Amino acid sequence: MDIQLKRGLLDVCVLAAIRHEDSYGYQIIKDMKPYVELSESTLYPILRRLESAECLTVYSVEHNGRLRKYYHITESGIHRLEEFRTDWQEIVSIHDFVMKGEGERE
Repeated sequence: MDIQLKRGLLDVCVLAAIRHEDSYGYQIIKDMKPYVELSESTLYPILRRLESAECLTVYSVEHNGRLRKYYHITESGIHRLEEFRTDWQEIVSIHDFVMKGEGERE
């Protein structure tokens, strides 16, 4: 898969994973596992990129004597998810066009 396309899809997947509830890295990986394999070395750069883009905010909570970073989706992040849903229809149309058998014409 094209790396830029995959990067964009993973960004949206991470935002979708926290859209209903703030979460932390390990939990995000677990929540996404049934849909996409994601390692910590892939997730944390995505989280930093999304934070820089103001799509999420970060705060820390003490858990078992250690600070755990939680991620919260912002209005900008929600807007990005909505844009993806709109753009998805175009992606499906492109997919359908590419997957048409050779020699088929409408």
